Formats: sequence, structure tokens, C-alpha cells
Amino acid sequence: VRPTNMTYITTRLVRPARLWCILALLVLVAGSVLAVSGGPASHDIRPGYGVTDLRWLSDYLPALAGTPGDSPIYVMEGKKEGGTLLLLGGTHPNEIGAVMAAILCVERGEVSQGRVFVIPHTNNSAARYNDGTYNPTSPQGIDLITSSGETRHFLYGSRYTQVEDQEADPEVFVHEPSGLEFEGKEARNLNRNHPGKADGTLTQQISYALFQLVEQEQVNVVIDMHESSITSRLANMVIAHPRALDIGAMAILDLEMVGINMKLEVSQEEFHGLSHREFGDYTDAYAFLLETPNPGQERSIEYPDVVNDPKAPLSHRVRTQLRTVMAIIDNYTLISASNQAIGIEFPFSIDELEGANLGEFLR
Repeated sequence: VRPTNMTYITTRLVRPARLWCILALLVLVAGSVLAVSGGPASHDIRPGYGVTDLRWLSDYLPALAGTPGDSPIYVMEGKKEGGTLLLLGGTHPNEIGAVMAAILCVERGEVSQGRVFVIPHTNNSAARYNDGTYNPTSPQGIDLITSSGETRHFLYGSRYTQVEDQEADPEVFVHEPSGLEFEGKEARNLNRNHPGKADGTLTQQISYALFQLVEQEQVNVVIDMHESSITSRLANMVIAHPRALDIGAMAILDLEMVGINMKLEVSQEEFHGLSHREFGDYTDAYAFLLETPNPGQERSIEYPDVVNDPKAPLSHRVRTQLRTVMAIIDNYTLISASNQAIGIEFPFSIDELEGANLGEFLR
């Protein structure tokens, strides 16, 4: 039995205070079955009061059902009508700051206006294990201690769809429909495969499902959260589609006022296959990609500490990601009609994450 139906009914009928524990049990049971059949990986995510529905990527492309590419979508809908945000973590699951920012949003965030679709593990195949793409000594997972003293474990995945989940890499990967050529393994990089293909490879199907979600749900803003190496020029950067550049510029100014220095770059026409370009080109949504610096991306660091690195601790990166998300939707709201506004709230100040134990903010 596909787990979607069970979790959907639970979300609709069970009090939110008890929702996360029942969902966790269902997902663990489903995961133990699906692991044998090559289905999607399961994760310890405990939806909070703000989650009003649970869907799957396969709801937007049925061919993904039961495959390692399927992944849960957490829907957070406010009481007041407004716009719609799609928030993506785990396009590259080893970019753990983005994954944890999405999970924290699911567990503690509440939407006051509009709708927010959150996918913490956008490429769930790549989330299963770390193949050491950037750094062979980066971890397979991280442990965080909650305020109750519980240890919670989170997978630290790979940049690429797992080899066994997709056909062999071509010598040269040709992006469709642009014809742009990449190294063969980029055929398994979700952020080189947009806008995807319904009958393509697993990676192309994941992308296609995302674009179907954006179209069917009339998404207004897409934010794809990522991480780079500490020394990369991309570290601490917002990349905006040309149509979204004004929103990005205003967001950067707001971030400077709270001591967060992010750079702004416009998505170039030659960036085919990347989310910030293709969501902006193929849909009506304003498209953004965020980058924070992750020591696990540095080849020169032996056994990187992706949680407590003194220069770029995880709590700092998650704060930066969420602060940037909030700045973008605040400025989107400023230029939009009142009935298209998007509002997200947390029961704590996001700035409290700075220098804190991230686990204490989780459920």
C-alpha cells in the first residue's frame, strides 16, 4: 500500500499536537517496506502545527510513485488567502544547511497568509547516502540534540541521484531542450536537468514533477536553497531570475540591516538546467537560488565538522537561509496585491539561531 493515503488521512483528521509522532511512525513503517522495493528513503521529520496537508511528488507525476525519486511535500496553508511559495531543500542533499532550514520550517513554522509548499529532500534518491563527491571524509549523517536531550539523526546525502537508481551516465550529458552540453554525471544532477521530462530519467522526472507542482498550484515564488564551499564565490549569495531581480535587491538591503551580508547575482541566459533560470523562464513564478557556505564542500578540510565548524556553524547557516527566505517573501508581498501576500511566522526569533544549538529548535 502506498503510504501517501495513510499519511494524508492522518494529516486531515488527527490533532496537530499528535500529528508528528503518528506521521513519523507511518513513515518509518512505510520506509521499512519501501527500502526493500527500492522506494523513497524515509527521514525523521516531525510536522508541527503549521502543516495542514501532506502530499508527494508523485501526486504531480504518478510515474514517480514507489521510486527512490518520490518525496514528501509538506503543505502549510494560512487562514487568510494569499500567494503561494515553493521552498526547496535537498536539491543537493549534502548541502545540509538548506535541508535543515526546510525541516525547521516544517516543524516550527506557521503560515499566517497564503500557502507554502516545503520539500526538504527534493532529490530523495541523492539523500540516501553520501558518495563523497566533494569531500570523501564528509559525514554520512549528522546528530542534533533536542531541548529534551533526545538525539535526532539526519542523513547527509550526495550531490547526485544515486547511480543504481538511474541508467548509466552518458559520456556527455545534453540538456533538453537547450542542447547545452555537460559532463556525463551531470545527468544525475537535479540542478542541471530542469525543466525535466515526464518520460525521461529519474532525475528528469523529479524536475518535471516540480514544474507540474508550480503550474498546477499557481506558485508565485520558488526559492531553491543550496550551499557552496566556504571559499567559493557563490558563498552567501542570492541568485535571482531577471524578473525577480528587484525583489532580490530589496531583500539584500533588508538583510544588511540585520547584519547578514549576501551578494546578489542575476541569472544569466546561459544557465540552462538550473532552477533560478528555468523556473523563471518556464513558469510565472519569481525564481531564486540561495547559497550559504558549508565546510563539507571543501576538499582541503579533512573530516569537516558540518555542524560546529567555527567559521560556518550549521545554526548560523540555517539562520541565514531562513532570514533570506523571509526577506524575499516580505519584499514579494510589498510589490504584490494584498490578496497575493505570503506570511510565515515562527514561535521564536530566527536570530536566536545564531550561536545556538540547532537541535533545541526542533521537535
